[in-house]
Amino acid sequence: MARLHEERDSCPVLGRKIIDLRPPEGFATETVASGVLYFDALVLNAPMSITHTIASAIMGVGATKRLAAVRWGVPRNIVLAWIRTFPAAAAFACLVYLVVRPLFG
Repeated sequence: MARLHEERDSCPVLGRKIIDLRPPEGFATETVASGVLYFDALVLNAPMSITHTIASAIMGVGATKRLAAVRWGVPRNIVLAWIRTFPAAAAFACLVYLVVRPLFG
């Protein structure tokens, strides 16, 4: 339930941080993001990050105004966090495995 609440709030927060969204732009953002998510889930059977999809849709809507309208520092931080997540998750999984492995065998 907390995840649903978090995702519901991500578009307005990201919309204010990346670009100033008005209601028509917010509608376009949510429509595109939901279409991408449904396609990935139902057609490709692929997992997809809701927050990254919405952030990308917001950047796309902002870029239709002009590229300078997008505050590119926020998307840059999102991409850097995404890149750091993979090695950090792998290192943590390795550490947990090394700690738990002696307990089971």
